[in-house]
Amino acid sequence: MAHLYFHCSSASGTLIDPVGLDLPDLGDACSHAASVVQSFIASPSLEDWRSWILHVCDDLGDEVFLVPFAPALGKPN
Repeated sequence: MAHLYFHCSSASGTLIDPVGLDLPDLGDACSHAASVVQSFIASPSLEDWRSWILHVCDDLGDEVFLVPFAPALGKPN
């Protein structure tokens, strides 16, 4: 089991996950990361999420993997 943090960043700002989450494996971490991205995209906001990136980090602050928001949004119209 690993304790992971799901931070989001872009040129316009950073959102820090101060609590994190205990997850049993990397597959669950990937699924949770996708859910986090979808929740930001689905929330009512004027923010352009295309430049945002989700940074999944371990309890030492080391980056485990990244999830860019842009692929979840598709191509702009």
